[in-house]
Amino acid sequence: MKAAPATGSAEIVEGVLAGRGREIGRAISAVEREGGAPEVLSALFPKTGRARVIGVTGPPGAGKSTLVQRLAQAYRRRGRTVAVVAVDPSSPFTGGAILGDRIRMSEIFTDPGVFIRSMATRGALGGLARSTSDAVDVLDAAGYDVVLVETVGVGQDEVDIVKAADTTVVVLVPGLGDDIQAIKAGILEIGDVFLVNKADREGADRTAAEIAAMLDFTPERPWRPPIVQTIAPRGEGVGQALEAIESHGAFLESTGEGRRRQHRRVRARLRALLEERFRRAVEVSAPEPKGLEAAVEDVLTRREDPYAAAARLYGRLMRE
Repeated sequence: MKAAPATGSAEIVEGVLAGRGREIGRAISAVEREGGAPEVLSALFPKTGRARVIGVTGPPGAGKSTLVQRLAQAYRRRGRTVAVVAVDPSSPFTGGAILGDRIRMSEIFTDPGVFIRSMATRGALGGLARSTSDAVDVLDAAGYDVVLVETVGVGQDEVDIVKAADTTVVVLVPGLGDDIQAIKAGILEIGDVFLVNKADREGADRTAAEIAAMLDFTPERPWRPPIVQTIAPRGEGVGQALEAIESHGAFLESTGEGRRRQHRRVRARLRALLEERFRRAVEVSAPEPKGLEAAVEDVLTRREDPYAAAARLYGRLMRE
């Protein structure tokens, strides 16, 4: 039987389900803290699963924030409530988000149908805060129809947005060699919709054509990502971008592919638990003979190869 949340947590849960901004903010702050807020998330999770979660990623300077703002406005015109999670770089001094959500999205900040929250990466790889998926659950349970997750600019291997989003939108711009960067970062594999932003720049058509050509060489997928050209400050192409995003949502519903986010999420959580278990086991066994440090020394001196050392430590961990 599921335990009831503590008194303070119960108040937060009640406020989130009622859509009260103060409690929503408190809940997100709670999941950001070390250890998260499992009692809050456990109580809220049965109320999730209704929101469309859209991730927006791409290199720095691609205009992601402006596009997110325009997409939020487009959804609002359709009568849908929107929450925005802007994942910012962490301050090296405070650990908090450096960029201000109110500054970047001032046009929608006062809209009562929009909730905006900045989250710091706190050193997490993958362009996402570790607690982003939990924050999305809070906003989902609060009743928002659409949750837009904007990530820090991506680099190589920073493609963790797929763990938090149903639809991943990759924003690229002409003239910055983004086609090559896309290949390096694996973005071609994770993108469900590609937006060539700043399409008034020279080379926009060429960039779109190059993305299309590269998609032809990627492993065959049941969904062919559409490519849309946009000029975010003027709102040009945003309607087409929204239609492409909604088409992918319909595809997920019709094919049952919508379960993939939760599949990835469970795997990610399991991996985190295993890594934590391994870290603790290593800390305990490090001073002991044939612990991690001893194994490293054996590998350095060539008394044992790294494969045998890892297999031995793994077997020991499983026995414990």
